[in-house]
Amino acid sequence: MDTHFFKIGQIVNTFGIKGELKIYLHTDFPDERFKKGNQIFIGSENHPNQQSAKIQSAKPYKNLYLVKLEGYDNINQVEKYKGLYMWISKEQQHDLEEGEFYFHQIIGCKVYSTDGEEIGTVTEILSPGANDVWVVKDATSKKEILIPYVELIVKEVNVNEKKIIIEPIEGLLS
Repeated sequence: MDTHFFKIGQIVNTFGIKGELKIYLHTDFPDERFKKGNQIFIGSENHPNQQSAKIQSAKPYKNLYLVKLEGYDNINQVEKYKGLYMWISKEQQHDLEEGEFYFHQIIGCKVYSTDGEEIGTVTEILSPGANDVWVVKDATSKKEILIPYVELIVKEVNVNEKKIIIEPIEGLLS
């Protein structure tokens, strides 16, 4: 059995007294990931499958998601999950369209300019609105550079080689 798990959200708090959880999303597919009846796993960074559960309901709430798990009807039952993550197994992922990537495929990729200069490594992905923004830690100074995932800038993504080529616009790297 494949033991690869992928983070879909972090449980940041409880909501109300009926067992709902506030989830900070780590997925571009919340409607699919948190669909009623789907199985998820709850666990820490090092132990993603400490507990399995099924989704009873889910809905957007501000910049988070509210998720209710089957069989958890009281705040006291879910309080212990604060700070943990929600995961799915590798088998639960679906194929993506060309030019679409899962976060875990992009995080860890080396970023280079079209001139071949190494810029840094993608350490995080932000989803503030219209497009994702990749947080790239500079290889030498360790400062963070924000790279919007737009066609104008991102020219090539090779997840197999963990390599991304960008064409920096003026002011992007400074």
